[in-house]
Amino acid sequence: MKLLIKNGTLALGDGEKKADILIEDGKISKIAENITADCKTLDAVGKHVLPGLIDIHVHLREPGFEGKEDIESCSKAAVAGGFTQVCCMPNTDPVCDNAVVVNYIKNRQREVNLCKINPIGAITRGENGAAMADIGKMKRAGAVAISDDGKSVMNSNIMRLAMEYASGFNLKCLCHCEDINLVDGGVVNEGYNSTLTGLKGSLRAAEDIMIARDIALAESLNVPVHICHVSTYSGVEIIRNAKKRGVKVTAETCPHYFILTDDVITGFDTNTKVNPPVREQRDREAIIEAIKDGTIDCIVTDHAPHALKDKQVEYNLAAFGISGIETSFALSYTYLVKAGHIGLCTLVQKMSKTPAQILDLEGGELKVGSPADITVVDLGKKYKIDSGKFISKGKNTPFNGFEVWGKTVCTIVDGDIKYSI
Repeated sequence: MKLLIKNGTLALGDGEKKADILIEDGKISKIAENITADCKTLDAVGKHVLPGLIDIHVHLREPGFEGKEDIESCSKAAVAGGFTQVCCMPNTDPVCDNAVVVNYIKNRQREVNLCKINPIGAITRGENGAAMADIGKMKRAGAVAISDDGKSVMNSNIMRLAMEYASGFNLKCLCHCEDINLVDGGVVNEGYNSTLTGLKGSLRAAEDIMIARDIALAESLNVPVHICHVSTYSGVEIIRNAKKRGVKVTAETCPHYFILTDDVITGFDTNTKVNPPVREQRDREAIIEAIKDGTIDCIVTDHAPHALKDKQVEYNLAAFGISGIETSFALSYTYLVKAGHIGLCTLVQKMSKTPAQILDLEGGELKVGSPADITVVDLGKKYKIDSGKFISKGKNTPFNGFEVWGKTVCTIVDGDIKYSI
């Protein structure tokens, strides 16, 4: 099967370039100007052609929480958001802590056949922090990393053993950094706005302490580690200094941490409740600077969809999480590229090539021989986010009504068009 993408502007590692792309048998076979071929043609005039976006931090909810989201609904939402590949966190029911659940997810991905799905296995059995999961068996079944996301592994020795054991299988630990004892039931950032609202605050130190611990373990063991959803200015500094020392650390953040501050909690909108919490202006500015200088390697969604009943309660009782896979690219393009902080190619690198490199995934680049995972976007398209039109079951977003630029118009996976408008 062949497909020719004509007249688009390609976002490449060394800049933007007008060229055509010929796809044959699921691979990119040629990139050049004025390609002619007897096959289906996609006219991308006025559009930008990107390597398929890759999100290494997503909650699919299946198995166990299909009322919030399932593999089919999330896959449909992912391709609508321009994502050709996602990595799903293990906090399902049952927890993805064994080969059986990994195989279940892989089989469901093949049935749905939209975006590629890479399971992330749990670090500990049941994510209870007490005993390591069957890491080797999960790796053989197709797990691409391990994490107890949603919880920190509070026992430092178990975390040490997990890092060592995982590295033997060429797997990384993706670390949810939160000292649960310091959080002590906090639901928002501790500061002026938590005092103003009466909502219990969580110190940024709860995140920073665990970032420092996991980096110290990685440095002592000389193994790589990945820090999830960085939200604090002080956490950024810990990571930046570790990188200067040569520690094998990578880090991610999410759009809500470089767009919002905790001013949003004063309206008591439970769609602003996320873990870690959105913080203060100093933190937001530090996250942007870390994206610019490479301290933060990639942008993820931490897509955490919930049923309406999970959010339509008092703030203290509401579930943590934002549904973000359909809005991530447009928000990032609007608030990072349009705002003048970084260029388009840098954004694409942080949402495609670098995530692929961190977890050793195929894809992430537009080059001959690579999988034909491609996203076509209209950067000139301005629109208003409408959560009521989300494909995801989760409508929980603090960005409803925000005006953004950059609409996904076509998503191609292994040469097959999976989404188009």
